[in-house]
Formats: sequence, structure tokens, C-alpha cells
Amino acid sequence: MILNRNLFPKKDSPFRVHMEDSQAVQLISEQLLSIFPPIVNRDLIIVCIGTDRSTGDSLGPLIGSKLEEQPLSAFHVYGTLENPVHAMNLEDTLELIEKKHRRPFIIGIDACLGRMNSVGKITVAQGPIKPGAAVNKNLPEVGDLHLTGIVNIGGMMEYFVLQNTRLHTVMKMATIISASLQDVDKAMTVKNTTRPRFFPSLKSNLFKSEKKEPQL
Repeated sequence: MILNRNLFPKKDSPFRVHMEDSQAVQLISEQLLSIFPPIVNRDLIIVCIGTDRSTGDSLGPLIGSKLEEQPLSAFHVYGTLENPVHAMNLEDTLELIEKKHRRPFIIGIDACLGRMNSVGKITVAQGPIKPGAAVNKNLPEVGDLHLTGIVNIGGMMEYFVLQNTRLHTVMKMATIISASLQDVDKAMTVKNTTRPRFFPSLKSNLFKSEKKEPQL
């Protein structure tokens, strides 16, 4: 869980869309694809941060569980309702990812507290997130890029606010974000499978060039 006011330096202009926007899924997936760098020989990792013991902080695990139910091809997912990634195991999880995966490119996902008029907004931005800021926990930063959902109002009594966040808000955001990531997974899979194969084409051209003209 993070505080919206601490998310980004002033120079950054993250992309935001409200969960009630009918095009939210498409806009988020397009934004993610537009800021993905050329990824060669890297594993794509989604780290969904949060806990199932708090309504407001369950956004990440809900997204992770929804993604786990899908046949993803491009992404590896960490953090579900059954096996959440939270303050107690975040550092160990990041160490595991570094050991297990090849040059991991990480998308961090977490719930967020912000201003009243921002509740319901989903953010996509480059760079890491700082989990635990809303409840004054010192945790490692996560992600090469990140998504956050502003689930409630921040500023005071954060633990109480998280426990009294509307489940409807969290569920709707989880559905939108997971659907967006599924679309990105499909797009990345199609991109990888349709990439021109250099060596077969080279071999074909070599044989073609060596073919002799029939003699008269």
C-alpha cells in the first residue's frame, strides 16, 4: 500500500484512467505496450503486492489470482490470494525472482491511498513503486514500471481506512487491471510468434543463390 502523493517526482506525468471509463481496459493495455522497452532475453514478471487480510490492500492479490486462472504465455505472476506478497516476504520474493528468472523485467502492482477526487483512478507509470509508504513501512522498491489503483482516501488513520474500503471498488479495479494485462500478454505472445526468423530465411536465400541455371 502506497500514498499517492509520494508516488512520483513532479517531473513525471503518469497515465491515469478512472475505473468507470468504458475504455479503461483498452487504454491501460495500450499504455503498457507503449512504454515497454525492446525486451530481448528477459523474463516478464508481475509482482502483485498486498494482503488478503485487508479489503483495501487486497487489490494486488486479487489481480494475481485472476491472472493465475488464465493461460498466460508472456508473464510470470507472483502474489495471489493464496500466496500473497506482502511486507513480511517481499524482500525474499524479489531475491527469488532475481535468482530464478533471466534478467527479470518487473511490473509492480499495489493499492494506493490518495485524494477524495482521485479514488477509483488507475495509474500506469515507469519506474518502481515504494510499498508500505502509507503505513510507514520501510520496504524495497519494486518494478521497472508499475500500476496502482487508488482505493480510498489517504492522510490519516490509514489502517482503519484500508479495513473500511469498499470491496466493490477493489474488485472492479482488479477486474480492469487483470483484463488489461491479459490483453498485453496476448499482444506480446503474438508479437513473439510472428517475429521474422532470420536464419531459416538466410538458409533459403543461400540455397537459392547457389542454384544453377539449366544449360541449353
